Formats: sequence, structure tokens, C-alpha cells
Amino acid sequence: MERELLLLGLLRQTDMHGYQLHEFIHRNMASCVDLKKATAYYLLDKMTESGWLIPTEEQEGGRPPRRVYQLTEAGESAYQAMLRENLSTHYEARFTGDIGLAFLDSLPAEEAVNLLSHRRTALQAELDAAQTVPPHVGTSQLVIEHLVRHLRTELDWLDEVIRRIEPRSEQENT
Repeated sequence: MERELLLLGLLRQTDMHGYQLHEFIHRNMASCVDLKKATAYYLLDKMTESGWLIPTEEQEGGRPPRRVYQLTEAGESAYQAMLRENLSTHYEARFTGDIGLAFLDSLPAEEAVNLLSHRRTALQAELDAAQTVPPHVGTSQLVIEHLVRHLRTELDWLDEVIRRIEPRSEQENT
């Protein structure tokens, strides 16, 4: 449902072709959804069959024709229902990177600190990139703000974990 909601929401703002949708999602919404290009096209076809979208052919210069999608009244109704359900539902967070934390004591503390420091570097780079995203018009800015808040909190938590392990690492060396 989330992927359909995203596609319908974007098409509600403006008519787009599949490549435009994919590029926008990849550039601006990757923190909320993993949507492969083939899946996006599959969903666009499925929503067209459901009567939620109307595709039209558009051609620019010598380029091949593109299907541009436009939201229908049925699509608007489906969008409104999905939006309400999404906003009122709690989604359980899953942190797959935490599986390794369950077995952290299987490693020497110094190695664990080194590995978590590598994770921290990648996390900091992701935060830096998120903070350089230009402000968006309207409420889509909330998505970027949520990502930044999450990444900052994750960095703070990771710093705390590293500090808790470091004394053990120093004790092992003496």
C-alpha cells in the first residue's frame, strides 16, 4: 500500500512518466521506500488496470514515446483512503543492523569498536547528505526532517554504545 500511496500522491501533484517518478523517488524518498524501477512500472500498470490512472503517450523530439500518467477520480478516492490509513497506522520499526549487536560480545572489544566506528562514518555521511537536500515545498519537507532527526538520534545512540565498549577494550589491553 505504501508504494501505491507514494505513486498516487506524486501523480496527484503533477502528471509524470515512469522515469520521472522513479528518479524523484530515488532522489528524495529513498529513506521511506525501496521501490525498484520494474516494481514502479508494474504498480503503474496495475493502477491503470484498476482505473486509478490514465496513461497518455507523449513524445519529445526524436525520443521514444513515453507514457505519462494522470490521476483519475477513482485514483483520487484510492489515494485519500490509503493516505488516511497510512497516517493513522503505527508501523513497527525494524533495525536489521542490530542483529550483530546481539552477538557483539563474540568479538574483542577493540575490534567491535573499530567496526562500529566504520558504521558511524557511514551514518555520518548519510546525515551530511540528508542535511544538504534543498528544502521542499509543502509537507514533503517533513520526510527530510524525519530522516535527519532519525539519523542524529542513531548517531547519538551509536556514540553511546561505542563509549560503553571502549572501557572494556582498554581494560583488555592492560
